[in-house]
Amino acid sequence: MDPSGKKSETGKRFAVELPVLRPDLLPPGSKHRDEITPDESICDFCVGKCCRYFTVPLKTPRTRADFDELRWYLAHQQTMIFVETETTNGKSRKRWNLVVWTRCEYLKSDHGCAIYEDRPGVCRDYKADTCEYDSPWVFEESFETPESIRAYGERFLAEAREARRTRAEAKTSAAKKRS
Repeated sequence: MDPSGKKSETGKRFAVELPVLRPDLLPPGSKHRDEITPDESICDFCVGKCCRYFTVPLKTPRTRADFDELRWYLAHQQTMIFVETETTNGKSRKRWNLVVWTRCEYLKSDHGCAIYEDRPGVCRDYKADTCEYDSPWVFEESFETPESIRAYGERFLAEAREARRTRAEAKTSAAKKRS
């Protein structure tokens, strides 16, 4: 079932709770960060968005086998892959990530943490002033189905083959000119 009570395509229960299905939207009653007054805390309006999924970095896919592995991840319900550009020391690189939509077992019904004083370091490092409370999720690329990553992988591999062929032809042409 999806959150509206409808059965999913597979007929299995879809246990992810809002706002995860549309993390770019704030739930009713929430305020945008800019609307929160100095005497209020962002935590008072939080619905635990960050407690409803986790992200794992992935190796950048380069081969058919790499794309096939990503397809396998997406064959599992409640997963997504997204790509973002990360810039470190002036150098940019694409970073691939797997998202698993799953609720933390310590998230209480009031959106608080049942083990706040003993929460994991990842949670402790999360600060209210930089949290994703009202941040829209905008990705350079995202993949939600096995078919979408397969199609992307086929295009990527075809473009890589063409680039190698073009480089090889240019190398051969340059070698002929030198001789």
